[in-house]
Amino acid sequence: MIRVLIAEDVRILREALVALLGYEEGIEIVAEVATGDAIVPAALAHRPDVAVLDIDLPVLDGLAAAADLRVRLPECRVLILTALGRPGNLRRGVEARVVGFMLKDSRPQDLVNAIRTVAAGGRIVDQQLAYAALDLPASPLTGREADVLRLTGAGAAPRDIARDLHLSYGTVRNYLASAVTKLNARTRQDAVRIATEAGWL
Repeated sequence: MIRVLIAEDVRILREALVALLGYEEGIEIVAEVATGDAIVPAALAHRPDVAVLDIDLPVLDGLAAAADLRVRLPECRVLILTALGRPGNLRRGVEARVVGFMLKDSRPQDLVNAIRTVAAGGRIVDQQLAYAALDLPASPLTGREADVLRLTGAGAAPRDIARDLHLSYGTVRNYLASAVTKLNARTRQDAVRIATEAGWL
């Protein structure tokens, strides 16, 4: 029996997935959660073989939860099921040691087959997304520029970033300006969006 945890914040979709998989022989839904921060506690309590996670979850995104799950319950294999089919998310997934990555417009039977494949030790990656990820250029950002952008995206002000990274206020402003220029962005927040979607943060 393959024990499955589902993390999806849209209730109708979560319940549809539970119903769909409930009809499959050899698959048992042992937990369902609606927020990212609930994934690891539910997994530790129910010990699923496979966790089917959305990325865009409240409180904590699915990829961050997957990385934590990898540390806390390494025997649980993670299959991402998302509408966010960005190459950068696939790159983040690989870094989080995710073993499956599917888009929500996949056929229901493809999801069932993917769960069985992942549970058996295999890997599943949406083909179009994999090709797009291969074409993704390397990050133009330096490590410090990425750090500053990441903190900016989290809502930190330049003075707070300067304090946290032990930099001068002027240096932080220079890093932000450089990142905006390199990414051909309109604003700092636009630079955060571009870098995040590309998987550079």
